[in-house]
Amino acid sequence: MFFSQTGLNIARPQMSYKLIALGAPPFTIGLVTSAYAIVPVFAAIAMGRLAQRIKRLRLLVLGGGLLIAVGTAMLAVVDGVGTIACASLVFGMGHLVSQIGSQSAVSRYASDSGLDQGFGWTTAGLSAGQLVGPLIGGWVLGLHADPSEAQRLNDIAIASWIGAGCALVSIVFMLLPVVKTTSRAQTGASPSQAADTGDAPEATEPASKATTTRILRTPGVASHILASLAMLSIMDILTSFLPLVGEQHGVAPVWVGILLAARSLASIVSRSMISVLSARWNRTQLVLVSLVLGSLTVAAVPPVMSVIPAALVLLLIGGFFIGLAQPLTMTMIIKSVPTTWRSPALAVRLTGNRVGQVLIPLVAGAVVAPVGPAGAIWLTCALLLGSAGEKALRYSRQGATSADL
Repeated sequence: MFFSQTGLNIARPQMSYKLIALGAPPFTIGLVTSAYAIVPVFAAIAMGRLAQRIKRLRLLVLGGGLLIAVGTAMLAVVDGVGTIACASLVFGMGHLVSQIGSQSAVSRYASDSGLDQGFGWTTAGLSAGQLVGPLIGGWVLGLHADPSEAQRLNDIAIASWIGAGCALVSIVFMLLPVVKTTSRAQTGASPSQAADTGDAPEATEPASKATTTRILRTPGVASHILASLAMLSIMDILTSFLPLVGEQHGVAPVWVGILLAARSLASIVSRSMISVLSARWNRTQLVLVSLVLGSLTVAAVPPVMSVIPAALVLLLIGGFFIGLAQPLTMTMIIKSVPTTWRSPALAVRLTGNRVGQVLIPLVAGAVVAPVGPAGAIWLTCALLLGSAGEKALRYSRQGATSADL
């Protein structure tokens, strides 16, 4: 996860900088950012059902790393808005495939008591890639103090090739042999049997098939998906639009990379602490706090963007809280549905995330026109607060459920 996400997060800011260098307006940048998620919107449910049936989940993670490498390599060589959008689409699909594979592995092999920790460490690897990727990309773009347009495009290509190489390295780890244990509740097989084969037996189907409608109608699932969508949206918008805010305030790309890395570092810290935090507070309380404080701190970044220390502190605080909601909502979703619905439920969650990744950048790109790049960030902060309000209202009416504890 670390290497594939490093490659991906080298590529995504480079995509914005390449579009800027080509003279693309903010709305176009929002449109191309949406391409990253458009195919996964339609593919996520089918991929989730495949993950529920497939024995070797490593093949999904391996395939995802390969797609990220291909898309990032495309970004290095293409020079038009349409072809950049195609590259975005390819590495966006790679991200989906690797995420479904890794998340399904946690739900298949971890005990219920270990879900928070499993998702926490998996997403910590993701955050580590989000930390290192922008740093590498910002460093490459900062090698020349006042580059010409041709030099800037060449630097972007170099950074993109480095990203493709990182994604290819991730494949090596999926080829290493491992011994896995499987939860008896999920497979009907003993852990020793699963370890002997190295594969998980196929889960038996529940009495009713896991359809998108049935999953969404399960109490709490839609609320958890909204919170997850809001958190992912703010991370995406920061990745795509913080470079624009930085350009507006005269902040060099290397500093933008450091700020994005600081957000990711704080998320790694909070995700590594998630089992400790969830032992003291229930999950809904933690998600509520993360939504509110994450939105308020990130919303304060654009006005102080030119004051790097202030922006850095705000993103460290915001990143800590932003990091909590994603792994917690994963656990909350799969504990709300029957055991054999887990992979499809995670896929529905990812579909919701991708719908947000399509629509929100488009809306944000439209908002940017009259308000400026900061408007895109403020829009997603408002979405976070809206999700927090919905969760607080539901929690006050229904109280805690087993998924919240």
